[in-house]
Amino acid sequence: MAKDPKFTAGEIAKMAWLTARMAKRGIASQTVYQGDLERKFERIVEGAREREAQHAADLAEAEKAARKARAKNLKTK
Repeated sequence: MAKDPKFTAGEIAKMAWLTARMAKRGIASQTVYQGDLERKFERIVEGAREREAQHAADLAEAEKAARKARAKNLKTK
């Protein structure tokens, strides 16, 4: 299983709400369909993973640009 990403406060609140709704449905009956809520939950997790991956890519790109700028400044001195 993939490592869970860091979640924003809004994502945590949405997941808590969905978990509560799933629990309520589970109390009603063990055979109640919960796939729609599970998909919403997974969509939130996937969105957080994508956001974290984009953030890591942005940091790597910024670091590369900073190294390039430092190298250019050293050449001009």
